[in-house]
Amino acid sequence: MNAEDRIERARKLYEQAVYSGDAHVLADAERDLDAVEADSALARGRILHARFLDERAKSGTSPVEDPAELPLFERAAELYQALADTRGQAEALFWIGCLHQIIRRDNETAVPHLERSRELAAQVGDRRTQAEALRHLGIAAHMTGRLDEARERLEESSRLRREVGALSGVAANMVGLAYVAAAQDRHADALATLDEANAIARAHGAHAIVRQIEQARTQI
Repeated sequence: MNAEDRIERARKLYEQAVYSGDAHVLADAERDLDAVEADSALARGRILHARFLDERAKSGTSPVEDPAELPLFERAAELYQALADTRGQAEALFWIGCLHQIIRRDNETAVPHLERSRELAAQVGDRRTQAEALRHLGIAAHMTGRLDEARERLEESSRLRREVGALSGVAANMVGLAYVAAAQDRHADALATLDEANAIARAHGAHAIVRQIEQARTQI
C-alpha cells in the first residue's frame, strides 16, 4: 500500500468512525498515517544527507551538519519499530549509523546501529540494506586498521549489490577495496580494481564515483 492509499484509507476510516460511531477503526487510521510519516521522514533525511555529501564534494571540506537530519532518521526508526516494520527499521538504523560515521566521524556510536541494521535486514531478506550496512562496517574496519575484515565486508557488500543490480554501488565499494589493497601492499591489485571500477562507473553514468576513482589513483 502506497502513501496515497494509506491517506485515503485513513479518510474513509475517519468517516466510518464519525458516521457509524465505531471509534475502534481510528487506531488503524493512525497506524496508516504513522507508516506514511515514517516513510516521509526517512526520505527527507536521505535528501539532507545527499546535500551534505554534495556540499562536501564541491568544497573539499566537511560542511556543517543539518540539525534536522538525525531526528528524522530517529523518528522513522521509532515509528517503524512501533509498526513492527522490520525492513523499515533496518533501513532507518542504517541511516542513523551512516550519519554518525560519515558526518560525525564517530564509529563507536555508528557500528552498533550498523550491526543491528544488518541483522534486521538479514531477517527479512533485504539485501539492499544489508549491502549498505556491510559497506559501512567495512569502512569502520578499514579506519581502525582491520584490513582483512574490511576487505571481507566490502566484498560481501559488493556481492549483494550485484544481486540487486546496484552496480554503481559495486564500483563505489571497489574504490574502498582498492584502498584496502594498497594498505596491504597489493598495489597491482589496487590499480586493477580501480580499472574495473572505472569501467563499471562509466557504463552506469556514476560520475561521482569516477571522480572518487581518479582521486584514489593519485593517492595510490
